[in-house]
Amino acid sequence: MPLADLVRPNAVIPALKAASKYQTIKQLAARAAGLLGLHAPAVFNTLMRTERRGSTGIGNGIAIPHGEIAKLDRLFGLFARLERPVDFGALDGEPVDLIFLLLAPEAAGVDHLKALARIARLLRDPHVAARLRESGDAAVLFAVLTIPQSEAA
Repeated sequence: MPLADLVRPNAVIPALKAASKYQTIKQLAARAAGLLGLHAPAVFNTLMRTERRGSTGIGNGIAIPHGEIAKLDRLFGLFARLERPVDFGALDGEPVDLIFLLLAPEAAGVDHLKALARIARLLRDPHVAARLRESGDAAVLFAVLTIPQSEAA
């Protein structure tokens, strides 16, 4: 599943200002809700429910907050590059500056898991992560995220 199927150019935030994990997730939930026509507190609560089970910070400055929303009809992704890293309670203890939010329909099942794996694989690639950290331009970030994986390295 290419990331171009998940994220659109208007779902890329090149310089999100947030001072904490809570504030980051709240802002991302509001942006996602606006793009999807959903109620922001419902999206926020879904993301926080997942976060309470364990941090979605996967290490190397990357987090993938995610959750399932009944009203969705497709997988939805939103990418944000933080202006300043925030403590996300990541596995390696490092602060997070690259975030890919993933929302899935409740019935997505294995597609949700495949999307999470695809996102993690891409963002953990050191070359891709470096390119995402180097640019503050939404169009460039979108291009890096959606380039076919065989060309990403």
